[in-house]
Amino acid sequence: MAVTHFLSLLQFPFMQRAIAAGVLMGLLCGLLGSFVTLRQLSFFSHAVGHAALVGIAMGVLLQLEPTWMLLPFTLLFGVAVLYLIDHTDLWSDSVLNIVLSGALAIGVILTSFIQSYRGNLMGVLFGDILAVNLTDLLLTSGLLLASGSILFATLRQQILLTLNQAVAKVQGISVEFHRYLFVVLLSLTVAVSIKAVGILLVNAFLVIPAATTKLLCHQFSPYLAVSMLLGALSSIAGMIVSGVFNFPSGPSIVLVQFSLFLLVVGWVSYQRSPLNNAIIHPNQPR
Repeated sequence: MAVTHFLSLLQFPFMQRAIAAGVLMGLLCGLLGSFVTLRQLSFFSHAVGHAALVGIAMGVLLQLEPTWMLLPFTLLFGVAVLYLIDHTDLWSDSVLNIVLSGALAIGVILTSFIQSYRGNLMGVLFGDILAVNLTDLLLTSGLLLASGSILFATLRQQILLTLNQAVAKVQGISVEFHRYLFVVLLSLTVAVSIKAVGILLVNAFLVIPAATTKLLCHQFSPYLAVSMLLGALSSIAGMIVSGVFNFPSGPSIVLVQFSLFLLVVGWVSYQRSPLNNAIIHPNQPR
């Protein structure tokens, strides 16, 4: 009965747009999330996502579409935070905690002035992939195309920057330029993903598929491909769970990703366990 209900939903344009958005964002977040995980930038994307509350509140107060306010705000915020990290003597986690707390405080204060449109604001905060429109799909598609073109065209430089920035600098790679370029792509990715999965879950959408893939792949190119594939497939699976059980869409996608992560962790742990090795190689000397 529930499955039949979900299949009947597929005939509606809003459901078709939601699935398309899930696949596109899964590919985009899988690609960017791979570098986020390897470069240990997960807290950076977390800070950008939570600070986006300011952009959302400003958009509502100015009676603008929150998405159009989110894009420039998250872009400026991400670049500004990276500048502070590079030009202060503080550790990066300290800078991120400070700016995250300050931006979140400003966002909460701004939302206290919002009397109307609170329902729309909550929808953006906690995500509603069913509300994705054609403009959102075009933005996500354009950002996926731009990110893929840039990162794959400079894949050798990106690998070297990920492994060792000092060696990359000696090789003549413009480390600062590539760092800021990646932050621009990451900030925009956070902005376009918030409408679907919400501020509270956008970082999970970036990190979990990439972290899961890291347990399975030990070469860079397959790692990127599997991470993108896992992001897309988990989005589809999450939408199915959402439709069948009538769960919220964004949390359903992240729940699928989290469940898959736990399964992979369990499988990898089992493969590495001494008991399993003893069963597979009973005559192996100890």
